[in-house]
Amino acid sequence: MATQTVITAKDAPAPRTGDGTAGTTELPGGARGADQPAADRGKTSIADLVVVKVAGIAAREIPGVYDMGGGLSRTIGAVRDRVPGGRPNVGRGVKVEVGERQTAVDLDLVVEYGVSITDVSRDVRENVISAVERVTGLEVVEVNITVNDVRLPDDEEPSAGAEARVA
Repeated sequence: MATQTVITAKDAPAPRTGDGTAGTTELPGGARGADQPAADRGKTSIADLVVVKVAGIAAREIPGVYDMGGGLSRTIGAVRDRVPGGRPNVGRGVKVEVGERQTAVDLDLVVEYGVSITDVSRDVRENVISAVERVTGLEVVEVNITVNDVRLPDDEEPSAGAEARVA
């Protein structure tokens, strides 16, 4: 049968540092926790969803961006937006990869007809990088943009109260 030995506080040897003083514990690198600034104590992790939301909001702020996401996700999003109590999905059309210090962002956009796609893409890229780096502190290594569609001026959104063509 195995026995366990319990060392009480009075029996335990005092921690020692390299200089022979008792009562302190030396941390790796010679730094002591209480002597470090509060901002350096601990680790901050940022979830992918946080970066998705920040990037989605920043992309939608740019004039010329009509919507985000592919055709199917926009259709599902339109239905979801009409459901009472439903909220718009700011992350639709945004994919991210988040590391410890860096992130990469992929965006699917629908732009308004008549705007310069290169200008809108540049403005979206700059705004997304600025917002994500400011809010999260992560370095944005790339923002890849895919323009999936162009909204034409005569494209009408079906309204909830529109008459049906077929009875």
